Amino acid sequence: MKLKRVILTISLILLVSLAFSQDNPYPENQEINRRHSIGSTLFLVGNFAPGDPPNFYQLNYGYRLNQKSNIVVDAITWTVYEPIGTYESSDEFYPGKLRSYGIGVGYQRFWWKNSYTTVQATPFLLQFLDSENEDIQKGFQLYLQLRLGYRFEFFQKSWFIEPSVAFNYWPIYTNFPSDFEEVEEGAPNYFLFEPGLHFGYKF
Repeated sequence: MKLKRVILTISLILLVSLAFSQDNPYPENQEINRRHSIGSTLFLVGNFAPGDPPNFYQLNYGYRLNQKSNIVVDAITWTVYEPIGTYESSDEFYPGKLRSYGIGVGYQRFWWKNSYTTVQATPFLLQFLDSENEDIQKGFQLYLQLRLGYRFEFFQKSWFIEPSVAFNYWPIYTNFPSDFEEVEEGAPNYFLFEPGLHFGYKF
């Protein structure tokens, strides 16, 4: 487990370094017609699945610095009933639920054609609720993400979708109530190969 964490951390560092150090073969000062974008993710439909709802909502804003670089800001919230490191395969569930609220900032770098990498950090405020939906206490999580994907553009490049895969790591995850901590103990603090399908509108 410790070796996997070390390998994951080194990989993230190398890929982030690569994203910021590559020479750009395209002119970055070329005029940009639509610098702003707003969007979300198609996985919002998961809120309509049977069972306990994830109450997952996400709003993305992007600002295009140049032809190859984009700054991304996300507002995101979700509810989980089990450790996210073993999500959908956990042996035990929390004695209640965990609600997360965060605003993240990322850097998106476009490479060959519309392939891209995004590195992002999102601090989350955690709200622990018991089985009666009563607020127990607050916590904090720092959620780091590396996303690899491709942007497909439509309708004169005004709309886009971005299928992707993400590597997630949360080095800080604090202030769990003792009964939640018992369930969380031993769960990994990373999640590999999470699929993504973002969409948006440029203006």
